[in-house]
Amino acid sequence: MERTLRAARVATFVYFVLCGTLMGTWVVHIPAIEQRVGISHATLGGLLVLLGLGAFAGMQVAGRLSDRLGTRVVVPISGVLCSAALVLPGLPRDPWTLAGALLVFGFCNGCLDVSMNAHAVHVEKAYDRPVMSAFHATFSVGGVIAALIAAGAAGAAGADLSPAVTLGVSGAAGVVIALVTVRGLLPAALETGPESAPEPTASQDDATPAAKRRRAPVRIWILAALAAMVMLAEGAANDWSALHLKNVLGAPASTAAFGYGTYAAAMTIGRLLADRVSARFGPMAVLRHGAVTAAVGITLAALSPWIGAAIAGWALFGLGLSGCVPQLFSAAGRADSTAAGANVSRVAGIGYLGMLSGPAVIGWMTHVVALNHAFLLLTLFCAVAAGAAGVLRTGAAGTHEVARGGAGTPVRHDS
Repeated sequence: MERTLRAARVATFVYFVLCGTLMGTWVVHIPAIEQRVGISHATLGGLLVLLGLGAFAGMQVAGRLSDRLGTRVVVPISGVLCSAALVLPGLPRDPWTLAGALLVFGFCNGCLDVSMNAHAVHVEKAYDRPVMSAFHATFSVGGVIAALIAAGAAGAAGADLSPAVTLGVSGAAGVVIALVTVRGLLPAALETGPESAPEPTASQDDATPAAKRRRAPVRIWILAALAAMVMLAEGAANDWSALHLKNVLGAPASTAAFGYGTYAAAMTIGRLLADRVSARFGPMAVLRHGAVTAAVGITLAALSPWIGAAIAGWALFGLGLSGCVPQLFSAAGRADSTAAGANVSRVAGIGYLGMLSGPAVIGWMTHVVALNHAFLLLTLFCAVAAGAAGVLRTGAAGTHEVARGGAGTPVRHDS
């Protein structure tokens, strides 16, 4: 049993790295594809919306299929499809064909994203301790691998190498990895386990089955709303952190890059540590204190007139946000083991829309207020997430919380 769980955990890591590598490979090829197709930045921005819509649709489909067929079936199929679809954006020479390619690639990526997260929920439940944040940390590792692949390909073959070649080679490698790794995934019997009933809450203990069915989605939609706020903040940081240092504080381009760099590094380090913090203090503490830390960080970045302090603020922002999304995904999946895929797809899908809209929302606000003052909206969202962290409490006695007097030993998860 222990060997099976260890293999499942390793396999989940591999799929997270694969997903991050596939998406990162597409991202690093955006400039070349934009030039090849001959479109403007504005047109590209519109086409990227299709990628997001395709991903949202894929998340909803894969979530339900994961519950019906099992993640052991859906994860590798999604991995193969996403890897195969990676080559598509490198083939078109006109905007309409590129639009279709991005829609398909986004759909396949959404399928892989949700199914691997649903499988991660089952692995975490089988381990009976937090492991979700580490999975999300390895997604970032995939982005680093993608950048190294692109740099190596450019250095070996020159700048004139067609994007379809590197995308195709990377996709082919992804197909092999997705097929080989399937052997390590959890058996179907371990995905549900003996305890597959929905987690009780204090208000549901005495409710009728019909009332429980009516109330259960409410918690999921609250988690989805929080995911949208947190991931909107992540999306805003991805696109605006470097521009903030350069345009608002007058930092040179080389220094401005540290805004995003420190944010991303802190995010990765935080996710590597968040599971231990969650095991000791509970997921509610991770979300609450993480959101407070993020609020302090983005406020410091927004209001400080000093470049060094602003960079420190972005680092705090990334560190605070790092553990929030994994806790929300985990709570959604654990709410009902028989509907883990559907619940994760709802939370991930709404959260993904928030991430896509984050850069645009901040951009729209700059028509009214200065860029740094627009970041105060992120402070508000982080404050709301901190205040609503109690939604992660699961049971009258507060399962997922730390056992008092147990020297930091977590109580068992009662899902």
